[in-house]
This record gives sequence, C-alpha cells and structure tokens, in this order.
Amino acid sequence: MDAKAKTRAGWDWLKGPEPWTGRMLAGDLLLASVLALLGLGVEELDHGSGKRMLASAAAVLVLTLLRRRLPATTLVIASALSPYLPGSFLVTGLLGWSAGRRIVGVGRALAAFTIAFLAAVGFSVLHEWSQMRPLLVIVFSTLMFLAMTVMPGLASRYWHQRRTLLRALQERNGQLLRERAMVAGQARLRERQRIAQDMHDSLGHQLALISVHTGALEVDPKLTDRQREAVGVLRQASVAAMHELREVVGILRDGVEAPLPAEEAAQPAARGVAGIAGVVEAARGAGTDVRLSASGQPRPLVAACDHAAYRIVQEALTNAYKHAPGAPIAVELRYEDDSLVVEVSNGPAAGPGAGEVVSGGQGLTGLRERARLVGGMVHAGATEGGGFRVAGVLPYGTEPAGVVDVADDFGQQAQAQPPLGAPPMDWAAVDKELAGRGRDRTGGVALGCGIAVAAVVLLVIVIGVFAVLMIGSVDDAMLDRDEFDAVQVGDAEQEVRGRLPSGESILTAGMDRKGPPRPPGSSCVTLLSTEETELTTDRVFRFCFRDGKLVDKQAYEVKQ
Repeated sequence: MDAKAKTRAGWDWLKGPEPWTGRMLAGDLLLASVLALLGLGVEELDHGSGKRMLASAAAVLVLTLLRRRLPATTLVIASALSPYLPGSFLVTGLLGWSAGRRIVGVGRALAAFTIAFLAAVGFSVLHEWSQMRPLLVIVFSTLMFLAMTVMPGLASRYWHQRRTLLRALQERNGQLLRERAMVAGQARLRERQRIAQDMHDSLGHQLALISVHTGALEVDPKLTDRQREAVGVLRQASVAAMHELREVVGILRDGVEAPLPAEEAAQPAARGVAGIAGVVEAARGAGTDVRLSASGQPRPLVAACDHAAYRIVQEALTNAYKHAPGAPIAVELRYEDDSLVVEVSNGPAAGPGAGEVVSGGQGLTGLRERARLVGGMVHAGATEGGGFRVAGVLPYGTEPAGVVDVADDFGQQAQAQPPLGAPPMDWAAVDKELAGRGRDRTGGVALGCGIAVAAVVLLVIVIGVFAVLMIGSVDDAMLDRDEFDAVQVGDAEQEVRGRLPSGESILTAGMDRKGPPRPPGSSCVTLLSTEETELTTDRVFRFCFRDGKLVDKQAYEVKQ
C-alpha cells in the first residue's frame, strides 16, 4: 500500500457511509436554509456586521452539506467557529446528531467529540479573553456543548445502535429458522424413507398376494362367467393399487413421482378425466347402480386438475360404497366457461350396512387440499332426501401452487424456552421495530429532542444558580461615587479596606488589569460603580495598596 492509499485509509473513518442522492441533497439544502435564517436572527441580536452574517450563512450551508461525508470534521469545525460566528451555533446540534450516528467505533466517536469540546471551550476563552472572565466562559461553554452537541449525539448513537441490534436479531432469527427448516427437512426425508420401506415391505407384499390369487382364481374352470368377471375386477383393482403404491413410495422416498410403465404411459390419462369412465364401469361391474353424464364442451385440463377430478370421483364412489351400499350413484361432469364442475351424489342406503365401516376420516380433507392447491374448491354435504353429495370446482389452466410449509411457532417456542437467566425475546416487537424505517427515525428524533430538552432544562437551572450567586455577590462588588471620593491616597490600608466592600466577586474578575498601569509591587481592589452607564460599558473604581498604605486610586470605564 502506497503513502497516498495509507493516508486515504487513515481518513476513511471520518467519512459517512451514505452517498448523496437528489432527495438527500434537497432535504439538506432546505434544512441548511432554515438554520441559516435562524442564524441570521441570532447575528442580528448580537449586532453582527453584514460580512459576519454572510459568513455565518455560508458556514451553515457548507457544514450541513458535508455532515454526511465528514461527520467528525464538520463537528470540530462548527465547534471552533461558533464563538466567532454566533449565527452558526445552531448547526452544532444537527452536526452532533449526525456525528453520533455516522462515526464508526466508540473510541473514534469519543475522540471526535472530545476534540470538538476542546475547540469549543478553547476558542470561546480566546474570543472572550479581553473580558478576563475565563471561568464563567468555560462553565457556560461546557454546559452549552453538553446540551446542544453531546446530548443529540448520544441520542443519535443510541437510536442507531438499537436499530442495528434489532436488525441483527432479525437476521439471526431468520438464520435460525432456515437452519431449523433444514433440520426438519432432513428429519422428514428420513421418516419418508422409513415409511416408504415399510409400505413396500408390507402393503406391497399383501397386494402382490391378492393379485396372484385373484389371477389364479380368474382362470378356474369351476367359476361362472359372472364370478369370473367379478374376480377380474378384483385383479385389476389390486394391480392398480400396486401401481399407486409404487408411485406413493417413490414420492415418499425421493420426493418425485415414480415413472409410469411404458404400457401405462401409452394410454391416455388413465387417472384423469378420461379414466373416470373406467372407474364407473368397474363400479357397475361390481353390481353398483352408477350413471355417468357430461355436459358442455370438453376442454383440456392441466395434469394437476385432471388428476384432481379423477380423485374426487374415486373418493366419492368409495364413500358411497361404504356408507350407502346399494344406493344409486350419479356422476356428472359439467364443463363451464371457466372451470370444470365434478359432482357425485348418491341416494340413501338401500339396506342395512355391512357392519362397522373402516374409515380414516381424511379422504374429504385431502380432496379439499388437493383442490385448493390448483385454485379450486370441494364441497361435501348431505342432501334433502337423505343422500350425500360431493362437488368439486376445478379451473382449466392452473398449475399446483406446490407444497408450502405452514408457518411454525418457532418464535413462540423461543419465548417458551428462553436461556437460563435471560428474559424472553419478543420477536413481534423486533419485527414491528424493523418494519418501517420512517417510524424508527421519528422515534429516534423524538428521543434526541427529549434528551436535548432535558439538557437545556439543566442548563437553565445551572444558569439560575449562577445568577443567584452573582446577585448575592453584588454587594461585595459595588461602590458609590461619594465613598470613592471620601477615600484619600495615603490612608492606611487597613482603614480603607474596612470602609470598602471586599471586591471578591465574579463581576469584577480581571478588571484591575484593564485600566491604567498599576503601581509596581502593589495589590489592588476593583469595584464597580453604582452610577448608571451605557449598556456596553462598566465604570470601575480601583484601589491599590503598598507597604500598608493606599498608593493609588483610579476611576475608568471598561467595555463589556
């Protein structure tokens, strides 16, 4: 790294992270204009010249525009200029807020504010040196710096750090959710593989036995044609069940559908709308009174909707077999303008049931979910005549939305199981805090203004205490003209001091050195005259003593 790069890197910490945009520039210009106008009012009250007013307005404009790029530099410059340009004093609050937020690192921020404080106090003392009241200037400058610069800086830093912390918490929460989803996905995959293996080993074996036995029974010469037809239906059903089991096992194991055999792939949509007729024929072959009707102009459906229609008919027929044996069943397909309506209805049961019906209670729930994923719906309910009806509405061209995991309660679980000794984390408050940047900025500004108001109140209290002390010391600093004239040079020091006030007051600090030269080796007492003078001048009485006698007394005026 060359010397130029090192120098640039060394000053990078003074730069703000935000580039200028048109909106930011317009806002800064408007803010600078308001502060400049207020500064001109301050300059007018301080009887500033035209050149000083112009310099104050220019300083406010430049410092406001550069505060994003050079937060520490502008803060130090404004603190140094404020004693000489009272009109630029108001911008120090804005620069303190900007520096508190944008300076990276606590050490760097502390260094910047310390340098700004030393500049503000030092240049204030230097500017007021002719008045010889350094203690009062230091105290007042310190309090004003705390109220107008430090407090907004602390509020801004608190707001920025709180917002950064909340963002980090949200990112951490998101990372934990992603990791938990990965772990849950791996657990689901292992469970799917276990279920697939169990289904393959148990159900596959049982269905294979059914298929073999029904196939052997179908060719038995002792069976009648009616019985042979029924056995053929059983064999076809067992073979179809084996194919579906293979597909389910493939989905559970690999997450994808198993490929269809070549003979099934060559057939037209055996498990879509085209396969509904086969299901109805199989039901008729088993002795069930099933009627199939279709209306409207047939239109093609996407694969997911096509398969959903087939499943609706299949599940409705299964329910009718179990719950209303012997009842007539009507299957109707209506091709509407924007959707396919599949309706399966049955009448009341023709006779008593076959005993206890084995039902998982999940068939209709699965149909509703399947229809929802393709943008449709399923309705099921009893009819007036004691029967039951299942109706599904499926759009023509909607692909499935995919499997979407339901939002879990990870945040609630984190709240229910906090670390030992730690309060529960309110994730809702975190999300709300980070939802809108404008609300956060408003809250930070309100907090900074509140702290600044508190500091100003403290400043007013301190100034009030100083005013009380100064009023109390007026008697020790004031002398009327007659008493001054009554004292003569040559009088004994002890006698003169007994007649005069002590002069130990902040009102007369340093005034003994502003008049004519003092006699060498003398000690002096300075008092203020009670006579009325101009607002910008003070009349001073000075008494100097040497060798126990009054050797000099002077009356002179000092400009404030």
